[in-house]
Amino acid sequence: MFSPLAIIGPPLLATVSHGGDHAAPASGAPELPNVITLLSARLHESPVIAFLHQWENVIFAFVVAIGLSLLSRLATRRMTMVPRPLQNVFEMVVQGLDDFFAGILGPEGRRFTPFLGTLFIYIWCMNLFGLVPGMMSPTGGKNGINTTIALAVCVFLYVQYAGMKKLGIGGYVDHLMGTPRSVIQWVLVPLNLPVHIIGELAKPLSLSLRLFGNITGEDVLLAAFVGLGVACTAFLHIPFGVPLELPFIFLALLTGTIQALVFTLLSTVYFSMMVSGHEEHEGHEH
Repeated sequence: MFSPLAIIGPPLLATVSHGGDHAAPASGAPELPNVITLLSARLHESPVIAFLHQWENVIFAFVVAIGLSLLSRLATRRMTMVPRPLQNVFEMVVQGLDDFFAGILGPEGRRFTPFLGTLFIYIWCMNLFGLVPGMMSPTGGKNGINTTIALAVCVFLYVQYAGMKKLGIGGYVDHLMGTPRSVIQWVLVPLNLPVHIIGELAKPLSLSLRLFGNITGEDVLLAAFVGLGVACTAFLHIPFGVPLELPFIFLALLTGTIQALVFTLLSTVYFSMMVSGHEEHEGHEH
């Protein structure tokens, strides 16, 4: 039994090892080639290919977004009381995500379901996109940190906006100061305020680094075992190798889902800390 990922042939073994980047050092992390890196390896003198290779994470992120948009359009184009199979699947997914977020944030948290649900599905699809032959995970690889930071910045900005909208400008600043009510708490404001601001900025950074590190690790592991499988049959001069990476594909399916869930769950907790946490604090005081 041979895996499609292993059908890259001995001629592409060097590309697997170096990610298709001729400028990459031989000791660089292995990376499975995608359609752009293969074209770059063949036509590296072309400015268009060089541009595509430089922005490949953004391009594949757009491909995933466009694919999800088209699929959503197909599912919701003709809504009926007796749903078609695709509409039925979408309704179950949306209902499940809505119940999940409402269970953490409460009934008022349902207004965040469109953002958080889209965030989970988008990250999940991007994490698994690299398992499709010829594609790559936009959340991993040498430029994947840019994608994960962009996602985390979106979460950060929306959490701050939700906090300002819920608490007002004065309440938001009061929240950043640690909600001081006694003399001692006011004396500690010069210490609490910068610590709280640094904490708010550190949250998106930790989200992005966690997602990027785990997905990149999965990609490197798969590429290493694909290269090893191809090397095992190199002496036979056949265009495929031993599918040593097959067990790790199932592991990547699991961890890609877990990482999308962790990113979304922590984002939900940040919303809860900004909106619900303040209400609980006020409630205890009264």
